[in-house]
Amino acid sequence: MLAVSCPLPESERQRYLEIATEAALAGGAVLQHYWGKLSEIEEKGRSGDLVTVADRQSEAAVLDVIGRHCPDHAVLAEESGLSGLANNPFLWAIDPLDGTTNYAHQYPFSAVSVALLVEGEPHIGVVYDPFHRELFRAATGLGATRDRQPIRVSSTAELSHSLLVTGFAYDRRETEDNNYAEFCYLTHLTQGVRRGGAAAIDLAYIACGRLDGYWERGLSPWDLAAGVVLVREAGGIVTAYDQSPFQLTSGRILATNGHLHAALSEALLRVKPLGFSFLPEER
Repeated sequence: MLAVSCPLPESERQRYLEIATEAALAGGAVLQHYWGKLSEIEEKGRSGDLVTVADRQSEAAVLDVIGRHCPDHAVLAEESGLSGLANNPFLWAIDPLDGTTNYAHQYPFSAVSVALLVEGEPHIGVVYDPFHRELFRAATGLGATRDRQPIRVSSTAELSHSLLVTGFAYDRRETEDNNYAEFCYLTHLTQGVRRGGAAAIDLAYIACGRLDGYWERGLSPWDLAAGVVLVREAGGIVTAYDQSPFQLTSGRILATNGHLHAALSEALLRVKPLGFSFLPEER
């Protein structure tokens, strides 16, 4: 595992972890309240990029908790954007409803994701799945837990024995860099590739050993920040596709149990884009 150090003392890390937990649970309660009760679903400019009243009200609940405990911190939230000074060393990255498309279709695979970045690096991460009542928490140097019990990544060491997960970005219809080819190729090399539709849960599942590896592109910092802390603290590795250092703002991630990290990276780099020639022409 690549070591990541945190400038905060343990007592502060623990305090912020509790704040993140309170915020995630508050957002999760909102998602439970609106489940199956949506009267209107909107698109945010890109086809398939949805937003609902549940997203907005969950974000309001999360922001209320953060604002009460940490009024001087900056916040980057999916629906309301950046608030506070951009150079603030403390930045909360919030996804109030990761998996909005799932939620809108009443497919119960969504979560609230709350993370704290310190000097640009994620060090506190909480992912709460209110539909399965699972609470994933981690802080740098304090380990990772599910429902407050320690978790570790899997021990799978070969791609042929692995179960992977990925996703497809909203711009997949417009770019050849769309992950279709990687999905097909790795489906043949492994025991399967899943597409969950919620990056935060995908990373939480890597952390607790349910899945062995994850890659995706086209993501935002609020999608990834909390899950990155979970994977690292559970003993996994997070990098760019080519195993160079992970950059939260790149939108790309490769996260694994560590044992098959190099093999998965090499496989991804071998794949050429599938393109759109296989699609029927629109009439």
